[in-house]
Order: sequence, then structure tokens, then C-alpha cells
Amino acid sequence: MTRNNNNFLWGLLFIVLGIGFAGNAFDLWHFSIFFPGWWTLFLIIPCGISIIQNGFQTGSIIGFVSGVMLLLSCQGFVSTRLIGQLIIPVILIIAGLGIIFSNSSKKTISIKSSDFQKKNSEHLTDYTATFSSQSISLDNQIFTGASINAIFGSVTLRLDNAIINEDVVINSNATFGGIEIYLPAYVNVKVSSTPIFGGVTNRRHGIVNSDAPTVYINATCMFGGVEIR
Repeated sequence: MTRNNNNFLWGLLFIVLGIGFAGNAFDLWHFSIFFPGWWTLFLIIPCGISIIQNGFQTGSIIGFVSGVMLLLSCQGFVSTRLIGQLIIPVILIIAGLGIIFSNSSKKTISIKSSDFQKKNSEHLTDYTATFSSQSISLDNQIFTGASINAIFGSVTLRLDNAIINEDVVINSNATFGGIEIYLPAYVNVKVSSTPIFGGVTNRRHGIVNSDAPTVYINATCMFGGVEIR
């Protein structure tokens, strides 16, 4: 999905919310986002948009499915006890399927900035922390791209000693979580972000070398943040 389409989804969401609350002011209807389980939307919406934007990444699917299950529980469609028993098995099944199909799928990644080109690449390595933390160091290893998801958790990806020989993509989704990305000094960095009560801190401004590889970072931050060092 391009940046314009991605912004269209977020813009449409805020327009619908604005119209809903405006209708309350004129007594046209009763609109409220504070229904039982409303807080699950902070999982469902950003993870759903991440799926549309970046494809079926394991972390986004886990967050989306977990949010839907919790919403169904809050609405009384499924018992809380059953959800508590099923949520871990469902996460394990989704993670397992992600591992099985990680080497067989290919996708087209669209960088979210007008000057970014569409790039074809192998399925991105998925790093996910859900209600947990994860730290990854790729020392003297070739890095070809990654998808990072921090959902009520944190992920640290250390690439400062990694080998980057070509342009690569890092898709990142921080939902009530934080992501830190350490990059080698010799690479260029281009960032495109969608901040919703969150944001990106980029400490790597500017072009290092026009002939050097570029790391393209797509960041979706909802009550979370991504820091690039």
C-alpha cells in the first residue's frame, strides 16, 4: 500500500469518528466509542492497517486476532475463561504457520514515500514481541530486511555490526510498545512514518554516501515509538 492509501485509511477513520461525535451534538444519534471492549480497537485497528500495508506478517496477525478474541469476550459472545485458554494456543499456531511459510512466500513491498521505489524482496524476517521483549544482534551477518512488531512489548534490533550490501526494507509496527534499531554508520536511512499518539526518533539524518546502500524504514506508531540510531 502506498503512503497516500495508508493515510486515506487513517483519515477516513478520524472523519467517521468526527461525524459520529457531531451527530451527538445535534441529537441525531447516540454515538460512543466507549462500548464494552473499546480498548481492543487499539490492537485491532493498527494491526489491521499493518496487514493491509505490509501483508500477512506474523506479529500483525497475532495482534489482530488477539484483539478480536478479546473484543468478542468483552461483548459476551465468548466466555473470558475460554478466551484465556485459547489465546496462547492460537498465538502458537499463528507463529508456527508463519515459520512454515516464511521461506516459501514472496511479496512486493511498497515504500510509503513518494520518492521510494517499489521493491521486490524475499519474505522479510519477522521479529515480534507481544507482552514481552526481544533483543536481536546480527554481528557479521548479511541483513536483507525485516518486519518488526512490538505489541505491548519492546524489540531491539542491532545491525551496527551487520553486513548490508544492498538497499533493504524494515517494516516496523509499535503498538503500545517500543522499537530500537541500530544501524551501521556507512548506510543511508530514509524513514516514512504514520504516527498515531506516537512517533519516530531518527538520529541518523542526512545522506552518508550517495553510493552507499539505503535502509528504508516504514514505521506505524500507535501509542508507541520507534528510535533509529
